[in-house]
Amino acid sequence: MKALLHDSRATSAVEYGLILGIVVLGIFLAVSGVASETLKMWTYVEAKAAKAHQGN
Repeated sequence: MKALLHDSRATSAVEYGLILGIVVLGIFLAVSGVASETLKMWTYVEAKAAKAHQGN
């Protein structure tokens, strides 16, 4: 049991997993922000196009 507690081979895998999790979270937040801004832009374009189509 002592040998198992002092085994550090899995430590690197856990650290890599945490780093990967942080990177994935960062990517998710970045894509979410871009999607929000893109939606706002297309909503604006749609409103302007509808107004132009009505002749105003």
